[in-house]
Amino acid sequence: MDVLYLLIPLSLVLVFLIGGIFWWSVKSGQFDDLEGPAHRILMDDDEPPAS
Repeated sequence: MDVLYLLIPLSLVLVFLIGGIFWWSVKSGQFDDLEGPAHRILMDDDEPPAS
């Protein structure tokens, strides 16, 4: 039972830390374009350059 006095505050700190990191990543634009890099791989030029 005494371990709950440690685990509950530790879990709350961890939740706020993860929430803060997620909020920062959304605000900084990390999730703006999720499909663009995948489409760029498929649209690669396979032709040799013209001389």
